Amino acid sequence: MLAATLFAGYKCIGVQMLLATLLATNKCVGGQMLIKSTFSEVDFFLVRNEVKMKVENGKFYFIKDEFFDIFKGYKLMENKENGNKRPCYFCFNDLENEEIIWFVPISSKVEKYKSIYENKKKVRKKVYNFVFGKVLGKEKAFLIQNIFPTTEEYIESKYQNKMQDVEITESLKQEIIETSMNVIKLAKKEINIPFYDIIEMKKILQK
Repeated sequence: MLAATLFAGYKCIGVQMLLATLLATNKCVGGQMLIKSTFSEVDFFLVRNEVKMKVENGKFYFIKDEFFDIFKGYKLMENKENGNKRPCYFCFNDLENEEIIWFVPISSKVEKYKSIYENKKKVRKKVYNFVFGKVLGKEKAFLIQNIFPTTEEYIESKYQNKMQDVEITESLKQEIIETSMNVIKLAKKEINIPFYDIIEMKKILQK
């Protein structure tokens, strides 16, 4: 399945044509109708009087420290950048389980990761560790090698700039997602590009 389907207006799953949750105003989950509302420029859905954040593919979010405490034995990157500022993460939904969301860290240390990328290219035909592209006009490194799964409960907030969602180009979104999907596919074959077992993490989260 192409990464483009994550952003499509409609998606086909089995024999059903489903309205993409990314673009829907209202959506039905498990027989419940979720009604869209808005609080402080962030999209939410109301479910049985509970407020849930609407996580959007291709957007950026901050993760709670609690998640990293739970998986501290997996040697994930620290949930801080430059020693004090919390980093944001690019996200997209898992194709097998809508409860699972994949997160890719981004870094401003572009030259460092480009050097590593070039060295890997000397010995490999395809390097899936990084994708490079601009965020808010500045080049960033998307660290596919540090991808990890999580669920909505561990998301703290959406990354915004001047009260607006931070956006990147559609071509960059698709490159990040397609590269990430290749890494996930390899991990299922026990070929791990990340420094930890992302499939095991996904199984733990699904429990």
